[in-house]
Amino acid sequence: MVAQLPAVADSLRVYMNEIRKFPLLSEEEEHRYAVSFFEDKHLTAAHTLITSNLRFVVKVAYEFRHYGLKMLDLIQEGNIGLMMAVRKFNPYKGVRLISYAVWWIKAYIQNHIISSWSLLKIGTTQAQRKLFFKLRQTKNTLAVMSEEGEDTLSAAQSLHVSEQEFSEMEQRMQGDCSLNAEIPGSDGATALESLADSRLNQEEQLADLQENQNLQQTVADVVSRLNEKERYIIEKRITADDPLTLQEIASHFSISRERVRQIEEGALRKTKQALLPLLAA
Repeated sequence: MVAQLPAVADSLRVYMNEIRKFPLLSEEEEHRYAVSFFEDKHLTAAHTLITSNLRFVVKVAYEFRHYGLKMLDLIQEGNIGLMMAVRKFNPYKGVRLISYAVWWIKAYIQNHIISSWSLLKIGTTQAQRKLFFKLRQTKNTLAVMSEEGEDTLSAAQSLHVSEQEFSEMEQRMQGDCSLNAEIPGSDGATALESLADSRLNQEEQLADLQENQNLQQTVADVVSRLNEKERYIIEKRITADDPLTLQEIASHFSISRERVRQIEEGALRKTKQALLPLLAA
């Protein structure tokens, strides 16, 4: 891994040298190219707007370097955000392109960080995404201000989230670890071996099986005591994988839909009364 670092650094250096060849645009030039693309969709104008701002993407990407991801990957995601910004930019709104594009650039970089951070989904809501990126900054600030170091409750309050939400996100940000990884100082024990087995034992499985069989037999007995219409409706409306509609059953018996509904309610009431003693046991 160490041997690859110079190659990565060289690639980044080459990239920086290449994008420095693209001239920066004045406000007037930027507006002219933006209007050309906005009005006439000239791809040359869009290309010029993008290449002239590639150095700004690098500047934004460096703000996220402490998350431990490859800088070139962050830059690439930021470039996609820049292209989206150019595509949607309206030059008649009275703002510079970069003032608009910075939000797109950051959004794509942040999405890449969250997607790469863990195998588990984190930051799935807007509030969680905000907490993910503000949590470390807030804890560091409070640690500097307090002689006793960071305080979870204070950090949570400053971010306007509950202490539980703060703690959950903090745990998620620890990253993934293999359950087969050896626990330090445990003489070869793994994290998997420390997990409690939540499965039922043989006696409990047998008891559940017998209980299910008793319930199925009771339901079958109850249904067998219903009359023809009640039994048909229960089988075709309640227990069927593809239940019939009220109208289909009404047509089958040549009765109204309301009458089918009444029969169904009566059958369910009988079934419920017969099962209550078993369910209460």
